[in-house]
Amino acid sequence: MSKVYLITGTSTGFGRSLAEAVLERGDKVVLTARKPEQVAQLAQAHSNNAIAVRLDVTNAQDRLAAVQAAIEHFGRIDVLVNNAGQGSLGALEGFSSEQIRKQFEVNCFGVIEMTRSVLPVMRSQKSGHIVNITSIGGLAAIGGFALYCATKFAVEGFSEGLRDEVKPLGINVIIVEPGAFRTNFAGDANMQPETEIDDYKAVIEPIQQYLYGNNGKQPGDPKKAALAMIQAIESQNPPLRLMLGADAYGMWEQKRTAERQEFEQWREIGIDTAYEDAIVAPIGG
Repeated sequence: MSKVYLITGTSTGFGRSLAEAVLERGDKVVLTARKPEQVAQLAQAHSNNAIAVRLDVTNAQDRLAAVQAAIEHFGRIDVLVNNAGQGSLGALEGFSSEQIRKQFEVNCFGVIEMTRSVLPVMRSQKSGHIVNITSIGGLAAIGGFALYCATKFAVEGFSEGLRDEVKPLGINVIIVEPGAFRTNFAGDANMQPETEIDDYKAVIEPIQQYLYGNNGKQPGDPKKAALAMIQAIESQNPPLRLMLGADAYGMWEQKRTAERQEFEQWREIGIDTAYEDAIVAPIGG
């Protein structure tokens, strides 16, 4: 039986690659974009299995309309892919309050609200997959990406807690954590701070040179990422986390090693904070 996908941000990048791969399989897709004309040609090429819908994930009316369009055309939603997002690079101090809030509106609140919009449908079906595309930056942050990583860390925590809430209802949650892929992450949509502060240059400039200097040369292939996502969705036992790219695994393993060393160094001091007669058990244990 074919699945119905609702994918946010299908004009470029992972969203586009996943939409194309899903349509090639014969599944159905609600192609969403802030400018639906950017996905109109793909929808026309698969007119029986795809529709193009305007969606700004920060707009409540757009979210509702996208869900309604999916139900009206295809009768169900089997997979929600929260892919739409925005990058940023720069010292936190240089971003304005408005930019900070915009980053969270798109990358975090948009994901949460889109998920809330689809959950009643999946709950009634007693089945579904929610796929949240974060980043290796949702597990391991580095200077220059503090704001961006904050939004991705938030989605990681949201997804992990949500998994336990919806699993008894037949709904799976998958977090996709890519490393460097040849998408438009380093393109014009990447948010720049309003103010450049010289004191941070030593930290920020090497990251800028790496990100922009390697644009178009990243090791990750978005088409292969799309196939990996589909494999996880189709799995009998879908993973909570799907990390993509050797660079992502390397960064995560490096962080885990450093964390473990630091935890052990401070373990006794941290543990020795309970009342003498306290009985300590893990939360939820």
